Amino acid sequence: MSVSVLSPTRALGGVSGLLQVVSLLALVLLLLKAAQLYLHRQWLLKALQQFPSPPSHWLYGHMQEFQEETELRPLLKRVEKYPSACARWLWGTKALVLVYDPDYMKVVLGRSDPKSHDSYRLLIPWIGNGLLVLEGQTWFQHRRMLTPAFHYDILKPYVGLMADSVRVMLDKWEELVSLDSHLEVLGHVSLMALDTIMKCAFSHQGSIQTDRKIQSYIQAIRDLSNLSFSRVRNLFYQNDIIYRLTPEGRWSHRACQLTHQHTDAVIKLRKAHLQKEGELEKVRSKRHLDFLDILLFARMENGSSLSDVDLRAEVDTFMFEGHDTTATGISWTLYALASHPEHQQRCREEIQSLLGDGASITWDHLEQMPYTTMCIKEALRLYPPVPFIFRDLSKPITFPDGRSLPAGV
Repeated sequence: MSVSVLSPTRALGGVSGLLQVVSLLALVLLLLKAAQLYLHRQWLLKALQQFPSPPSHWLYGHMQEFQEETELRPLLKRVEKYPSACARWLWGTKALVLVYDPDYMKVVLGRSDPKSHDSYRLLIPWIGNGLLVLEGQTWFQHRRMLTPAFHYDILKPYVGLMADSVRVMLDKWEELVSLDSHLEVLGHVSLMALDTIMKCAFSHQGSIQTDRKIQSYIQAIRDLSNLSFSRVRNLFYQNDIIYRLTPEGRWSHRACQLTHQHTDAVIKLRKAHLQKEGELEKVRSKRHLDFLDILLFARMENGSSLSDVDLRAEVDTFMFEGHDTTATGISWTLYALASHPEHQQRCREEIQSLLGDGASITWDHLEQMPYTTMCIKEALRLYPPVPFIFRDLSKPITFPDGRSLPAGV
């Protein structure tokens, strides 16, 4: 019997050789990636040559230009200098085309290009794969399933619930303005809008505006909105693993957990209510179901049609989108009216002539306030709650002035 003995020198030599091979492979992969990024940048430079923009840094792009708290001022300068559209470099190998001309937008919106995966994927840890993020056939199925929740006949009785929520908010304002004539309205309007959608879409009983615990959900929504914009601007935050290890990533994770706890509680409460004797039959007999009941019954009748994950994604999406965009729109409308007292006075006179001193607003009143409606629409045009959408071109596009872009932009 022979025994082979491996000397320490030979063992070290073997490890050293392995490390050299691994290092060489890593270097080759790094060079290949660098070449790929370089070629992609050259392709982008050529693709965007018809759309001028301010000078950009080879690595940071236009990041310095948009590091201010508000993006509106630098964006307005671009709109003045570059008609219809311009290029914006997020960093060295990532660029997009900003389109802000109505005729350009008609061309884009008249096509069926997919949503930008790179942009919308950042929202998935927060709101899941709900209607905002979904694409294709799955999007169509969910959209068709939820359409009845927004039928006019179901919206009409909601007006009374909305008026109740507004009344609670205004009572709070009466107390607050007696102490200070200045009032920051967004927080209060957000709470009122959340209270409204909880009652109308999620069958919640009572008012949440006096519940101190709900403030943590409102704050988590604000935090996630700010963190999402911060992440989009940061080159190093694009990788999920790296982002999760950063202070902002951990903050975002905690905020997501808070929002999910709130929506989970809403779903659990409604399920428990439907388990009570006679409640299921009572709800089924309704001509139109609330938003959450549509989702729950879609799952109850066909277990494979809507998983728990899909259910929560839609609830997360509409809980956030349904109250936050409305609150933003209302707050900007109040700001716009306060900035133009003459129009504010005309709106007040129009509404007072309808309601008198104490009547509550009804569905039929909504058609009888044309001037107020015009002011609301103008405020939404000037300050849209969703100021941009993202699309990835699936095929080349040509704009009215002859400029064009290839697929992939």
